[in-house]
Amino acid sequence: MIKRHENYRELVLRLAKTDFKLRYHGSALGYLWAILKPLLMFTVLNFVFSSLFNFRNSGTPYYPLELITAILLFQFFSEGTTSGMNSLVSKAQLVTKIYVPRWTIVLGSTVNALFVFCMNLIVLAVFLVAYSKLPSLLGVVMFLVYSMLLYVLIVSFSLITAPLFVRFRDLSMIWEILLSVLMYAAPIVYPLSMIPEKFRHLVLINPLSFIIHFAKQALISNDFTKFSHFAILFLGVASIATVSFLIFKKSERSVAELI
Repeated sequence: MIKRHENYRELVLRLAKTDFKLRYHGSALGYLWAILKPLLMFTVLNFVFSSLFNFRNSGTPYYPLELITAILLFQFFSEGTTSGMNSLVSKAQLVTKIYVPRWTIVLGSTVNALFVFCMNLIVLAVFLVAYSKLPSLLGVVMFLVYSMLLYVLIVSFSLITAPLFVRFRDLSMIWEILLSVLMYAAPIVYPLSMIPEKFRHLVLINPLSFIIHFAKQALISNDFTKFSHFAILFLGVASIATVSFLIFKKSERSVAELI
């Protein structure tokens, strides 16, 4: 049993490393694109919302730090869910010609996004140093906990959508549109304080919004949610993960026939 799990882990890591290398193969800047992409987005959004809308002087003194943190988390979610959804179709030959557990293919694609996110944490550390903002130990720990919960959501989403994408190829277009909606529905380019207090709980019902908001608050402002609220989030994510795995196990049987 232990040997089999070690083999699965090795397979997932190999798939992730292969995806990571192929993603930047042939590009002039190579792996630097993993860092440049969120930085370019940050530059544009920071100019628009910090300079034109003056968020920095409206009760959000560390707006650039909050923005880069939120962008990195959202990019992680966006790339992870997109690559996870496409994983079975993009590796059709692997699915149809040899047998490997289908979940390892999906997981390998999401681990690739995790690699990129870990690289981008270096960028976040540089920003924290540049703004002379040293997070507390608890703040760093909670940021990492929220990041792992976000990864569980990515895997859960991918386990549900990867088999569906085999049947419905329009799903990628729909998800691309929904990601654009989610970016502005979550407190990424604007602080949660902009929203009237009576409506804030509606925004935080979305697990993505909750994770992004309190991850950046913990890291930058040393501000934490109530334990009861965090427990609800944790149990909700765990429930979603369990249901998604059961759905995947039921639907993966017909994947090879439909690709």
